[in-house]
Amino acid sequence: MTENHTMTDSQIWDAVAAERRSLHALLTELPESAWDHQSLCADWRVRDVVAHVALSAHANLTWILRELLRARGNLDRAIRDTAIRHADRTPTPELLAELQATIPTRTTALGTTPADRLMDLLVHGQDIAVPLNLPYEMPTPAAQVALNRIWTTSAPFHARKKLRGYHLSATDTDWAAGHGKTIAAPAATLLMLVTGRIDVEAIVQN
Repeated sequence: MTENHTMTDSQIWDAVAAERRSLHALLTELPESAWDHQSLCADWRVRDVVAHVALSAHANLTWILRELLRARGNLDRAIRDTAIRHADRTPTPELLAELQATIPTRTTALGTTPADRLMDLLVHGQDIAVPLNLPYEMPTPAAQVALNRIWTTSAPFHARKKLRGYHLSATDTDWAAGHGKTIAAPAATLLMLVTGRIDVEAIVQN
């Protein structure tokens, strides 16, 4: 498998800033009605995804523990409910302003890395764009960093377990991982696969 460090931490943070700028530009052009459109994330509207991206840029241990207690220890519920609550009480222009304010931010929550921030932005950008039928390019070097991060960790996606028996091979870079039946696709497509946005059978059949 290709090693992760095709980009330095500083380069990853630059890519994070670029993704935040791109997402902000995309969202600025959306009509108000699109903000309530269902995203690729179950139970999340577009505005909920944006709220999550903005909040996660500043998540600290105190905030995380408070929200975990509120969600009775369920991390997934804490992430979901916190985003929805924030989106419900924050007007669209303010959400846009909050996202814009995160562009230079270089902080990570406990136990995460700059690559996690990059992965989150890449995938959530597609969570917004795909249901709205909007073109939204995912840079290949950034997608490769995110792929490596997900493949070399377990939670929350458990990609190696779920894709056991498959060999993933990016067609636009030298990234490859796994053993078995080959799935060859662009790095962006593979990233959507390992994060559960695309079903493996849909790719295999194509």
